[in-house]
Amino acid sequence: MAGAKHNGYRNAVTRRIHFVSLGCAKNRVDTEIMLGVSDASGFEVVADPADAEIIVVNTCGFIGPAKEESVDTILEMAHYKDAGACERLVVSGCLAQRYVGQLAGEMPEVDHFLGSSDMLRLREILDDRGERLMVGNPADYTIRATDPRRLTQRAHSAYVKIAEGCNRTCSFCAIPGIRGKQRSRPVDDVVREVEGLVARGVVEANLVSQDTIAYGRDLDDRPTLAELVAALARIDGLRWLRLHYLYPETLSAELVDVFRTHDNVLSYVDMPLQHASDAMLRSMRRGHGGRRIYDVIERLRGALPDMVFRTTFIVGHPGETDADFDELCDLVRWAEFDHVGVFLYSHEEDTHSGTMRDLVDGDVARARQRKLMTLQRTIARKRSNALVGRELEVLVDGPSEESDILLDGRWWGQAPEVDGKIILANGTARPGEIRRAVVTQAADYDLVADLLTPEGVRDVPVE
Repeated sequence: MAGAKHNGYRNAVTRRIHFVSLGCAKNRVDTEIMLGVSDASGFEVVADPADAEIIVVNTCGFIGPAKEESVDTILEMAHYKDAGACERLVVSGCLAQRYVGQLAGEMPEVDHFLGSSDMLRLREILDDRGERLMVGNPADYTIRATDPRRLTQRAHSAYVKIAEGCNRTCSFCAIPGIRGKQRSRPVDDVVREVEGLVARGVVEANLVSQDTIAYGRDLDDRPTLAELVAALARIDGLRWLRLHYLYPETLSAELVDVFRTHDNVLSYVDMPLQHASDAMLRSMRRGHGGRRIYDVIERLRGALPDMVFRTTFIVGHPGETDADFDELCDLVRWAEFDHVGVFLYSHEEDTHSGTMRDLVDGDVARARQRKLMTLQRTIARKRSNALVGRELEVLVDGPSEESDILLDGRWWGQAPEVDGKIILANGTARPGEIRRAVVTQAADYDLVADLLTPEGVRDVPVE
């Protein structure tokens, strides 16, 4: 029920806020921090933007399509200032950090801008103390275990940011200019956060940062990623621990040993490789050639025979020839990755690649993207079919989108939201349970399975 207006807001009982989170998992964590701030300020989060007095759009500003989506979403939400209850529109995140001057001049409908590290300053806006431009230096903030946070995925799964920023100089990437230099969190602070998440029911933690393999190198005591992961693996109740965004450099024997010796550290490697051609890797300023990629994959598969490998590639980077692309296809055929994403190159200002003029025709780049994804689809289908008949540990996510009598889950080789799912066709289970299931059918990316009882027989079908 609507309340009376007071100082630009409705009364404290009926203050409502709506969030839109765009971009990557790291951005999702930032949104969850702002949700925690709004909870602490007494706001009710609503799903319908038409009901909200404050709307927050947390933007992505990494590449062209993400920027377009962010701008379109801002304009869509601005409509509710005329057609809904919205009194203040807040734009936060990477787009605001990167283009605040331009956006402020071209979008008078936006009341406040927060940068990529200004999530906690949302409190000033909610307290009616905020200025219009509140975009600070990203280096001034690193997430802490004490920061408020409301999970937005599921109560049993969470992304955990172990660092902010990046020290790499990849030629195509604007992130260091948006997020600043790498700032790793102390081991004990990350442990404290994950312990708190587990106490709230989280059984799956997914570690993310811009450059996860470089964790700790900027800290005085120089803790290693292996030390951090080992410390997290010892947390009682943490069943699955997954690492994302590892850079393709030589992985330490210590880290490989952590994968092997801790059952809850999943043999899941998310390593954005970007390309395979020496010429392209040099042009992208990746700091290595194609041979290292083959060596890293061989070493990991030798040490972790059941490893699941996720990666991403960029096609259409300036100067990419047909021969370069063929080398990339050769790598994908050889490696038979489990999960692959293929992105079109985006010509970005404030990047080294953005100064290059040897551009690839857009139709050619899109054709390469389609060809590579078609190739990967065949590989994915083969790998999925190989799972039919196998028993897997499955994390139950909840009721299926397909039917009320089905459940959705994921085996440990499927990260949330990016790697497909398992449809559980029989039995009952609670969200957050990890159960054994036998795979009965496979599609390109999704699987169908039957839950098993503790005795190892198929559970009773749901009627």
